[in-house]
Amino acid sequence: MKHEIVRRPRLAVACAIVLGFVLGVTGAWFGSRPGATASAGAPPRETPRLELVVGGLSSPVDVVAAPGDRRSLYVAEQTGRVRVVRNGIVRREPFLDLSRRVRANGEQGLLGLAFHPGYAENGRLYVHYSDRRGDTRVVELRSDGERALPGSERELLRVEQPYENHNGGGLAFGPDGLLYLGLGDGGSAFDPEGRAQNARSLLGKLLRVDVERARPRWEPVALGLRNPWRFAFAESGDLYVADVGQDAWEEINVLPAGERGLVNFGWDLYEGPLRVEEGEPAAGRLAGPVAAYPHGDECSVTGGRVYRGGLVPSLRGRYLYGDYCSGRIWSLRWTGGAEAEVREEPISLPTLTAFGEGPDRELYLAAQSGALYKLTYVP
Repeated sequence: MKHEIVRRPRLAVACAIVLGFVLGVTGAWFGSRPGATASAGAPPRETPRLELVVGGLSSPVDVVAAPGDRRSLYVAEQTGRVRVVRNGIVRREPFLDLSRRVRANGEQGLLGLAFHPGYAENGRLYVHYSDRRGDTRVVELRSDGERALPGSERELLRVEQPYENHNGGGLAFGPDGLLYLGLGDGGSAFDPEGRAQNARSLLGKLLRVDVERARPRWEPVALGLRNPWRFAFAESGDLYVADVGQDAWEEINVLPAGERGLVNFGWDLYEGPLRVEEGEPAAGRLAGPVAAYPHGDECSVTGGRVYRGGLVPSLRGRYLYGDYCSGRIWSLRWTGGAEAEVREEPISLPTLTAFGEGPDRELYLAAQSGALYKLTYVP
């Protein structure tokens, strides 16, 4: 199949919280609107709904559970604080306050939070944020169980950011025990300096590091990313990466468990089903998205999680994701083929910024408006 090379004006597109985009090819291209590829078989037995947990948060961007803590959710706010939610109440004192060090402007701010798998024993956690210069910082801290300890920082990464947008955000430990980080292409529009395809740059990459090393060395796992706004591991070890589009397409990519070698998701040569730049991939195996949808009322994908809870059995094993602008939410099931089976779910949440799994394995969703919801069902 031939693909038209599309030239569009290189105008910087402002996206409310995160931008970024990806694209790839593995043989044939596809890119139908999610929901158009409806799943076959009987409809779900339960009707999912969103139940308000708390409001009044300040631009929440990440929702995380800490190993060994069965009572709490930890919510990262873009302004630089991590808040603790217990029994439907936001604790008055923040767990962590980096607001004086963080530049929270547009897409910059506190962007990612991850707890060490051995947190219950070692108290270690990791944050990704934009410093006062706007550059990327990833640091390790220690906690006494109630709050992060001042002065316990160990810097793992500092990356200069050429523009104010496309900072990426996600942090998560993989089943291999390594810490993964998603970074955008450095910003502006259409990756003007070609960083996503530059193997010497850390920008536009999915990276991982062994935090146990005295001098951590970050290793690229994938390149060709525009701005991944959330990635998540499934129990199978498959890694789902949502990448926000330039001005036409949003997409979901999968890095299969056991993948060896570098994977190239294609930006800035491709966006969705469109070839937007001439040239050849810089390195790695070129991989296309497993799902993609065009812009309309939609503008910016928010990556989610594979559902492992018990409240909505019909969603178990499905990856949920949504759109920041329209609030539409979809789920997909990927079984290793080129394209996933996608369906739209009967729930929505405008300004959707994050999905997180609680200590109860249930799914929680955050909106930039400051509300935190729990996925449940209509009895």
